[in-house]
Amino acid sequence: MSAAVTRRDRLLLIFCAVAVAFAAADTYVVVLALPEMMAGAGIPVDQLQRAAPIVSGFLLGYVAMLPLIGRIADLRGQIPVLGMSLVVFSLGSLVTAVSVDLGTMVAGRFLQGVGAGGLVPATMSLVAALYPVERRGLPLGVVSAVQEFGSVLGPLFGAAVLSVASWRGIFAINLAGGVVLAVGVAALARGRSASRPGRPDLLGGLILAAWTIAGLVVMVEPSGLKRDLTWGQLFIPYVDGGSRWVTPIGLVTIGAFVALTLRCWFAERPLVDLRGWLRHLLAADLIGASFLAVALGGIVLAFATADPEVAVFSPQGPWFLLGSAVAVVLLVVHLRRAENPLVPRGALRPTPAWGALLVSFLVGWALIAALVDIPLFARTTTEQESQLGAALVLLRFLVALPVGAVVGGWLLRRVNAGVLTAIGMVAAAVGFLVMGQWDRTSLESLWSNLPLVLGGFGFGLALAPVNAAILATTSDDTHGLASALVVVARMVGMLVGISALTTIGLRRLYAAQAEAPSLSITELGIVQEQAVFNGAAVAAFAAALLALVLFANARTRAVDTAEALRSVG
Repeated sequence: MSAAVTRRDRLLLIFCAVAVAFAAADTYVVVLALPEMMAGAGIPVDQLQRAAPIVSGFLLGYVAMLPLIGRIADLRGQIPVLGMSLVVFSLGSLVTAVSVDLGTMVAGRFLQGVGAGGLVPATMSLVAALYPVERRGLPLGVVSAVQEFGSVLGPLFGAAVLSVASWRGIFAINLAGGVVLAVGVAALARGRSASRPGRPDLLGGLILAAWTIAGLVVMVEPSGLKRDLTWGQLFIPYVDGGSRWVTPIGLVTIGAFVALTLRCWFAERPLVDLRGWLRHLLAADLIGASFLAVALGGIVLAFATADPEVAVFSPQGPWFLLGSAVAVVLLVVHLRRAENPLVPRGALRPTPAWGALLVSFLVGWALIAALVDIPLFARTTTEQESQLGAALVLLRFLVALPVGAVVGGWLLRRVNAGVLTAIGMVAAAVGFLVMGQWDRTSLESLWSNLPLVLGGFGFGLALAPVNAAILATTSDDTHGLASALVVVARMVGMLVGISALTTIGLRRLYAAQAEAPSLSITELGIVQEQAVFNGAAVAAFAAALLALVLFANARTRAVDTAEALRSVG
């Protein structure tokens, strides 16, 4: 751990934080672009269920691969993982931008998810590596704040781009931003390293350029080339009815990829150190990571592809969850027997460590109610004709969230992590309880801003303490994994929470309808949303109570309360 943080280190953290915000924006931007993306993939607008993999593909890459990426960050270092995550994110953006069918689009979104997911644990781990325990609060709060700020900007960014360009413009900007950030991180990291940079692999660069150009031609199929009598032969499949990958240009692309892989494997100074990455991949326990990825993937697919108004999870949900259960059993057996397990034995034994995962799960459970049901309530009542108006209601909540995250990080040097988390989640719970009393005209009053701001600020206040608690009670060589697991717990909580809370809301709706059949659709919708808000308040209160108990021994401050009392006595 560095005793003094240099100006270059701070600049590196700024680049990393911007990258986290950039990736967070991409999580929500696809919602607005989904209809146009469906048209680009040839999916009719009335078959929305077929577009579900566009959303779930990103979530699958984000959640399922996080623990493995976090562990690799512990073994190989935060900077290489940050750089590679940005490269993968950029590649996914490129694939998505030029995709013309659903399969390619989902593959691109999956790669984006993997890259975006790798940025958060690596950045959190970098904070832990640069700052001592008592000084981590503010930088952790800033990282959490920019992540949530990115979520705020995501829909606005998407709307702005869609107003002047097609949905492909969103991912073209993602590609450009990812490349710029990757170059910036690499340049700053080179300055921190004592080793002299070697001569770049020019041959590898030429092969990479050839592969990229050929791949773009395959995906875009420029009409001028395709209609040309000579160049057009490059687009004729060797097999009748075959895909574009069995055309001459498709085979050239595949051949260039194979050549690039071989070059990166055997070159003395390759563009990508494949052998080194494979070595760390195996050292990170690939088998255990595969079991965990299957377990998390089953949960994602069971809940992310569900229609909560019909069932808690999708029709195939029981099978996905059964697969997850089997994978969990295999993972437990493997972790007990493996020589170098994915989760080192005893890594999560301290109470604040496993407690942070439980609290993060409940935070996600409650948070998703705000992200989904606040705009739904607005559309049901005062903003029935305006999607933008409903989004602006949610914006009042979201703007307060990064502010709370920064304040929470700053207060960590003075307040115990458990107390601070509890205060934040109680504030969020109170906000939900007030929302649970809203009626048809509540949003017309300026007082409706109070629970929105209070709830957003409360959630933000709790983010940094949860991360600080697990980082303070785990060893330095597991910080990447620990940070990843906190994010995974929150994402899983969001997936499970939205289905469970919506089911609770529907049951309340049906009960109200049975009691008073004359209620209008708007009144029934209000009853449903009130039940969701009240359920989220229960989850927030539970998170507050658990944090107060489980984080009691988390030493996240410069002067611990117990030590101060002993010194006085």
